[in-house]
Amino acid sequence: MRARARYWVDRTVVRGVPALAGWLALACLALVAPASALLVWTDQKAPDTLQGKAATVWRTVGQTLRLGGEVGPPLRIALTVFLALVSLLYVSFLVGIVTTALTDRLAELERGQTTVVERGHTLVLGWSGQAPTVVAELLAAHAQRRRGAVVLLADRDKAELERETRTAPRTRRRVRLLCRRGRPADPAALARVTPAAARAVVVLPPDAPGGDAQVVRALLALRAALGDGRAVPVVAAVRDAAHLPAARLAAGPAATVLDVDDLAARLLVQCALEPGLALVLEDLLDFAGAELHVLRPPGLPGRRYGELAAACPEACAAGIVRADGTPLLNPPPQTVLAPGDGLLVLAEDHRATVLPAAPQLPAPTPPAPPSRSPAPAAARRVLVLGRNRRGGRVTDGLAAAGATPVRHDGTAPPAEAEAYDQVVVLAGPDGDGPADPDHATLVALLHLRERERATGRALPTAAELTDARNRPLAPAGPRTDLVVTGRLTALVMAQVSQNPHLAAVFDALFAPTGDNVRLRPATDFVPPGTEAPFAALATAAARHGAAALGYRARDTRTPRLNPPRTETRRWIPGDVLIVIAPA
Repeated sequence: MRARARYWVDRTVVRGVPALAGWLALACLALVAPASALLVWTDQKAPDTLQGKAATVWRTVGQTLRLGGEVGPPLRIALTVFLALVSLLYVSFLVGIVTTALTDRLAELERGQTTVVERGHTLVLGWSGQAPTVVAELLAAHAQRRRGAVVLLADRDKAELERETRTAPRTRRRVRLLCRRGRPADPAALARVTPAAARAVVVLPPDAPGGDAQVVRALLALRAALGDGRAVPVVAAVRDAAHLPAARLAAGPAATVLDVDDLAARLLVQCALEPGLALVLEDLLDFAGAELHVLRPPGLPGRRYGELAAACPEACAAGIVRADGTPLLNPPPQTVLAPGDGLLVLAEDHRATVLPAAPQLPAPTPPAPPSRSPAPAAARRVLVLGRNRRGGRVTDGLAAAGATPVRHDGTAPPAEAEAYDQVVVLAGPDGDGPADPDHATLVALLHLRERERATGRALPTAAELTDARNRPLAPAGPRTDLVVTGRLTALVMAQVSQNPHLAAVFDALFAPTGDNVRLRPATDFVPPGTEAPFAALATAAARHGAAALGYRARDTRTPRLNPPRTETRRWIPGDVLIVIAPA
């Protein structure tokens, strides 16, 4: 019986709207008419005659179903029913039109197809594994200015975009994240996110094969949308150096196009050469705390770099940026700033540093550490495990730094692994390997930990990860640095988008040779046990040809960048001073 009833309902639905409306009317009459009759026959004030009771029942049914309920000649009843039906149809159609319009508008909002009316926002085009990091950092950058929005345009479902970027700090006041769906290379989709009114545009390379070609098309569409007379800073990235010339031609001379594979290789090399540097670079490159800024307040021309470095009460001087954009990291103190030059500092934000007109009194000079005869630097043998696109650049960078790299394509270390001084673990193959390239890194770390337990010797290891979510899974030993190259390159892109001058700065800072971020024992600058402020160590570092950026205490792996210059502590063996210095 139940099956027959369901089948009858299915047949009725198939017949369309008229059948449904008819059965709905019959069902209502079947319920309302008996109830109205019972109501009238139980009413003591109801008419005595059958005709009067029937008229009252009809009036009650009409009022309930909004059919007029008039009594009298048949023509009058028919006209009132007709007018009631017209009124009912009008109201129904009006409600349907309004409901449809609202539903379509809500569906359009859900699909992310509405136009963004913003000014001064940062526009992110495309999607990759780096997108959540880039969005989160850009929101933090706008929060420092206490205004603005970040707009994300990608060919993915809007709800999925919002879910993937849920870790971004959205609770900040007056800073918004707006997700829109569309192809970055589609001019109509670009027009909905108003790129001409943006503060900056970031073009991300998709993770899928052919992602660099999509970047080139997106840059061409963006250039067409902006026109030649609109100067909006554009930062794009490609993964294959072969597409770099085409991307730069498509972006135009004013844009910045990064080779993320080359950048990731250089970052991995520096972390391998300076154990413990990975967390320092993350802190240096994100927008939480101190970051690099280029200051050009009045009165800089004619002053010496050493004088200005001592005259920064709330920042750490790191170098000079010439008027043409050329950076000079850790220049000699007697270097004179020319008109148009800027001072490169590590500060909390672009408003935090105030350069006084006259230099402050120099910090007290700490006692000099005991002199040591420098030990001859022995060439380091570095075992490079795994293979990917960046492997050749990693070995070239290690060789340029004076190390002797040895490649081993497998994830398991060779039997003579203890003959090496360091180990570098590359993430898995790109494109033709497993879906998660970090799988190869995790397996290699498992083999290294097993070898450490068998031999009792732990080698300094720099292991590459592409996704920060895999960091808690990595079986890292006490001498293992997990270098999340995907996150570091995303941080660089976010920094350059907000300050294009930093592109040349990072290119010099992460070069294979020259002045780079180094970790030096604090006892190289003061005797062990000395109690001195950070300013005193910065002065001592400057005398040794280094620019101090912060320190890391012995009992923690978390660096402290740009500490107050008056912060005093007892410097003990194991404390590390973070500096920019030559090798």
